[in-house]
Amino acid sequence: MDTFFKQRYKEYGGDCKPVNLRKAIRVNTLKISSQHLQRRLEKRGVILQKIPFVKDGFYVVKTKHSLVSIPEYLLGLFYIQDAASQVPAEILHPKDDVVLDACAAPGGKTSQLATEAKAVIATDIDKERFKKLSYNLERLGIKNCIAYNIDVCTVQKSFPFILLDAPCSGNYMLEKGWFQKNSIQRINERAVIQKQLLSHLIAILEKNGVLVYSTCSLEPEEDECNIQYALDNLPVRLEPMDMIGDPGLKSASGIDFDKTMRYCKRFWPSKTQTIGFFVARLRKC
Repeated sequence: MDTFFKQRYKEYGGDCKPVNLRKAIRVNTLKISSQHLQRRLEKRGVILQKIPFVKDGFYVVKTKHSLVSIPEYLLGLFYIQDAASQVPAEILHPKDDVVLDACAAPGGKTSQLATEAKAVIATDIDKERFKKLSYNLERLGIKNCIAYNIDVCTVQKSFPFILLDAPCSGNYMLEKGWFQKNSIQRINERAVIQKQLLSHLIAILEKNGVLVYSTCSLEPEEDECNIQYALDNLPVRLEPMDMIGDPGLKSASGIDFDKTMRYCKRFWPSKTQTIGFFVARLRKC
């Protein structure tokens, strides 16, 4: 099965090369500035390097301690979060407005949104993951978020900003033996759920509102194909993003995509030194 994925990734301009991921953190600016946290951690022997493509993220260059055991973590001054996963909230940029985080657990992006949004409504259907969301919101001292353990497709209220970090099949950087565990059938099953989520969330997105769609999948069925479905069937258009990453694919799975698909961003691990990732910014017409 890994040969199949290697061949398709080569066709799409990527590869399956594993990379040594650099541990990354995001500063909780509700409690401390990036500069102050960096100085504070350096005194504990934790050496940080700024991530160039996100605002408050750092790579951990060196540490003498387990990050989850130091006081700064327990006090909620930072969140351990891959560099790529810090991108969607920055792309959404819900400045002083209300945002819906549709599949929120375990809460990294929720807490990131809370640093600039007026209020965050977070939902997650999974009970165990919801417990982690609740814990992280408490540890990070998030005061402007209400979280619900519900299916987001039951939500009928409209929102000006929505983040859909969709449940997906993941990628080879996240799970050992990923290639052997996955198949096109499994990927297509995820894509059906993602389309259902997109359709409902676009329906409750306010006119001229913004939805950011992201996955940690490199599979076009879960990425560009879903965005093409939205462009063909829902009142949305793609918007460009000033961000690292390859442009969205021109075609895949026998589908020629809309020319604006280039506005999407693909994070190939060997090129971005992050987990595999996909992100798109949609505006409702």
